[in-house]
Amino acid sequence: MSQVVTRCFNRCARIAALGFLAASLLLQSQNAKLVRPPITGVDHVAILVSSQSEAERFYVRHLGLQRVPLSGDMAFSYAVNPTQSLETLTGAEKRGSRIDHVAFATADAEALRRYLGTRGVTVPAKCGGASDGGLEFAVTDPEGNPVEFVQRGRQASIPRPGHTAVSTRLIHAGIVVHDPAAEDNFYRDVLGFHLYWKGGMKEGVTDWVSMQVPDGTDWIEYMLNVGPNASAEQRGVMNHIALGVSDIHAGDRALKATGWTPTQREQPQLGRDGKWQLNVYDSDQTRVEFMEFRPVEKPCCSPYTGPHPH
Repeated sequence: MSQVVTRCFNRCARIAALGFLAASLLLQSQNAKLVRPPITGVDHVAILVSSQSEAERFYVRHLGLQRVPLSGDMAFSYAVNPTQSLETLTGAEKRGSRIDHVAFATADAEALRRYLGTRGVTVPAKCGGASDGGLEFAVTDPEGNPVEFVQRGRQASIPRPGHTAVSTRLIHAGIVVHDPAAEDNFYRDVLGFHLYWKGGMKEGVTDWVSMQVPDGTDWIEYMLNVGPNASAEQRGVMNHIALGVSDIHAGDRALKATGWTPTQREQPQLGRDGKWQLNVYDSDQTRVEFMEFRPVEKPCCSPYTGPHPH
């Protein structure tokens, strides 16, 4: 009898082991089929402001964007173009930054959510609904920055910008980064971003790393070498957004035509990346960088390794 029981036990154990192996192979096969869907660009950037009325004066009166309420009087959206926007949320700095979150556009939010889950990223149980009938979800990068992914519905809810808009193209967002290797593991290795350009104030020192989305021309910019005791003014310079223009001097004239009066640091200048730029600041000292789409001279430090926005 004991031999029969032993043989039965061994047979059942083998069957269970084979079943577990089959289930594991099936799961691995399913995960292997998960391909990252396209990530095509920056959808929106949310900025924390202390006063919505002051923010409106800057973003509507001077930048020429159109304001749309999001939820009561605590959050507003400013259309940059029919598929991109800036959001202003009432609140103080978080993580030493007034950039609340950066959102990227994707062709398939649910597929991207599942894909990230297989790559070790903590994801929500399901996507949430976007206001236009699309889908969205949020994760955090290794340094704790919220990152959203948005799949727009067929009828995008973002209106067209005002006819006086200085720029109709959001091209990048900059965030302070302390551990570029950890950020690379997320943005490059998992999400598929790639290097667009990197450089610094001095030769041989890298202060900025531009990581371009895998299926477009927008990018996230690592702002490096920022100490823990950086002032609020410096944090506002580093954590920034960038709007693209064809002619920086025309943009400068358009801003002045709205009654904007530049300070000494708000003048057109040729950047180390070989592109003309103009830095302006909202009432909370968050930097809005107007940047020409293409360089006019060879950049310092490294060549461009991706297509330019347009």
